[in-house]
Amino acid sequence: MSVINDAVLLESRSLRASVVEQTDALDKVKVLSLLPGGMHVTTAMVAAYFRVGIKAIRSLVLDHRDELEASGYRVLTGTELSSFKELSGIQSRTRTLALFSRRAVLNVAMLLRDSEVARQVRTYLLDREYVARTQPVDNCVHSEPESLDERIDRRITHILGKTVVPMFNALIETSGEQHKELISLRDDVKKIERKLRDHHHRLRRLEQARGPRPYTGIMASIDAMNWREFEHHVAVLLRRDGCTDIVVHGGPGDRGVDVTALTADGRSVVVQCKSFAPYRPVWSGELQKFLGAARVQHQADVALFVATTSFTPDARAIAETHGITVVDRGHLEKWSAGVPLPILQAD
Repeated sequence: MSVINDAVLLESRSLRASVVEQTDALDKVKVLSLLPGGMHVTTAMVAAYFRVGIKAIRSLVLDHRDELEASGYRVLTGTELSSFKELSGIQSRTRTLALFSRRAVLNVAMLLRDSEVARQVRTYLLDREYVARTQPVDNCVHSEPESLDERIDRRITHILGKTVVPMFNALIETSGEQHKELISLRDDVKKIERKLRDHHHRLRRLEQARGPRPYTGIMASIDAMNWREFEHHVAVLLRRDGCTDIVVHGGPGDRGVDVTALTADGRSVVVQCKSFAPYRPVWSGELQKFLGAARVQHQADVALFVATTSFTPDARAIAETHGITVVDRGHLEKWSAGVPLPILQAD
């Protein structure tokens, strides 16, 4: 339960403005369907998301239009509308089309009173704000932990500089016939020490130049989904890549597939979704079962097996032989980050 009553969001525009960028709150409550392109939602889609009538959304826009427009709400007309219909594939004869951005949809959630979905979104936002305010501030400067290779290099360098070289110095002072040989060996050790130091500095520079991973956090959020949420996530990705007629089946009676769709150029698509732990790969038997469903029962043009994990070599061999596209953990991360899936693109 939220520590602060959600009425504060209903009443305070300034508070709404402070959290309007946190659009991931929508996905935490319910999957939001988006138009092709992944940017906008129609009035009917907003009403469906919040489980209210279209009139309720239109009335809200009438009362708070300036605030919603600041969040990305807009009405298309004329040539702008024609261009949008052509790009998105929307079949409509209307002369105007109201579109909501994700920020505008979140704004609606903070204004809509008679919707349980909207209330849950507000509760999530307020709980997050409370946690952010009550957590202690860490002002310490944290350095990146050294890798095992770096620790080994540093330890060897320390031993050479503090133990081996001084030992050679002592031997050289007391040596007789081996004086020159010992000096030569000591110089060799010093060269090794310098090379190790240089190697350590190069490693540090490479690590700094590499920077953060571009998709940080994506797989963590996917791993937190249950199987049903994961199927809807894949459906959103299909829609973003231009697919239409998307249906999420899942559960008993799904005839061996979880999602069906049509590509932008009219090819039929069937998808199997597996939300497995990263250490549990997809086995060949699971590919064989999907192969029968995709090719025999559904006669699909495009067969996708999407998993949050890896595929065994035998499973990959079956997929390659029979034309099944496997989307493993690495490809799923990139797909979710916005990289289109090539098999879904028109020839």
